[in-house]
Amino acid sequence: MPAEDSLRLPIFLGVLALMALWEVAAPQRRAETPCLIRWSNNMALVVIDSLLVRLLFPVLAVGVALVATTRGWGLFNSVSLPGWVEISLAILLLDLAIYLQHRLFHRIPLLWRLHRMHHTDTDFDVTTGLRFHPVEIILSMAIKMGIVLLFGLPAIAVLLFEIILNATALFNHGNIRLPAWIDAKLRWVLVTPDMHRIHHSVIPRETHSNFGFNLPWWDRLFGTYRDQPRDGQRGMTIGLPQFRDRRELWLDRMLLQPLRNDPVSPAAASPPPDAPTG
Repeated sequence: MPAEDSLRLPIFLGVLALMALWEVAAPQRRAETPCLIRWSNNMALVVIDSLLVRLLFPVLAVGVALVATTRGWGLFNSVSLPGWVEISLAILLLDLAIYLQHRLFHRIPLLWRLHRMHHTDTDFDVTTGLRFHPVEIILSMAIKMGIVLLFGLPAIAVLLFEIILNATALFNHGNIRLPAWIDAKLRWVLVTPDMHRIHHSVIPRETHSNFGFNLPWWDRLFGTYRDQPRDGQRGMTIGLPQFRDRRELWLDRMLLQPLRNDPVSPAAASPPPDAPTG
């Protein structure tokens, strides 16, 4: 929808530029790979993802929400709640759905093959938050649209959630340094870069923790929260052990990666069972 794009795109570009400048001014970690390689290929992936979503879903989640409201579909259109309560509940519901979907993509081997491309980035910065396989993006959009239809979520809540999710995904993938005391307080209400970076650790028990993109409460509630990486924020290794060659960062390798077996062992393609981390 043109009106949706006219609001979302400037905010997205503004947050992306702000985070990129912040990374230059106060980086948390030293980059292992030249930015030009990673940024050019990660951004090319964003263009492909966006074009495919537009091609396959001419009406996105906000449009589906408008249709549901017009036709009275879904739970939210069957009850009468104050507007602010509807919007708050809808955003919470969508955020919980994203958390559960994220865990599902780690749990089911076929879905993990798609999602693991997000984890094969050997550095962690704002562009990592944009690095998703097109098939995963399509599945995620289909799931989101199904939830919007099922619950009849209000369009304004869906739009706000999309804007918030895009902005927080860029923020919590940022290679930025926050004072420890600010990070400790902020991660009670928002997923911080130091919290989410643990999720990109090469150590499996850390990879399969801290699934939240926006709100940190679900990880704490469902026992998937991990406070700090074993090797520290600057000592930890980012990525997956089976995809560490620099050639894996190129667009063609990223797109074909789900079709490839892990070079170390077939078992490495499947994540271990989730376990409470305290």
